[in-house]
Amino acid sequence: MAGDWFVRFRPTTAATVRLFCFPYAGGGAAIYRPWAQNLPASVDLCALQLPGRETRIRETPIARIDTIADTAVNCMQERLDLPFALFGHSMGSVIAFEVARRILAAGLPAPVHLWLSARRAPGLADVDPPLRQLGDDEFVDALDRRYGGIPAEVRADRELMALLLPGLRADIAALETHVVSAEPQLTCPLTVFGGSADPRAPVGQLDGWRAATAGRFRVRIFEGGHFYIVPRRAELLAEIATE
Repeated sequence: MAGDWFVRFRPTTAATVRLFCFPYAGGGAAIYRPWAQNLPASVDLCALQLPGRETRIRETPIARIDTIADTAVNCMQERLDLPFALFGHSMGSVIAFEVARRILAAGLPAPVHLWLSARRAPGLADVDPPLRQLGDDEFVDALDRRYGGIPAEVRADRELMALLLPGLRADIAALETHVVSAEPQLTCPLTVFGGSADPRAPVGQLDGWRAATAGRFRVRIFEGGHFYIVPRRAELLAEIATE
């Protein structure tokens, strides 16, 4: 099961810490492939591969954050033999946060660090109308306006979009229906990353994550928009490697 849900691009026997990475909506494990090549050999990177994308494209996507987080924790347990940390970007931040809380509630070894990126703090409502009930063309248009990140050549390929849409729709439905509970509070260090010009997670909406942990907390802003993690990858990985 873990082999289906988590991909290791560079298995290493020299690892002293494991980094679990969680992708944004519509994304698969491959977005973290360059990370595996640019992090120290001491880091064993495991990237979440959800049903309905990349190597699991023919599987039925999951439209519930709780179900994703529950299954991810079950699959991670056999890989908690090393100190480990979690990173999530956008929707991946929501999954990583819920995974961390389930790990705490289950009495499993705690993460040494949690990094959340490009996601507003819990309790801050999305002022934009929901997308999940829109028709396909309207859905894609609205999604691209809000987040960007869909290449024009991908949008122009109807067959490819037909393959990608079920996963995208499931992810958006998962986000729009997810309700964050107040408990439990984390104890691990928490760093929140953001883009200076990100309209989906403005800098002023990041500090509210402070209440999510009793551990050390800080916010770090990079130049860029919602997908700053691509052009600012070297800076971001330097931050993570330092921690």
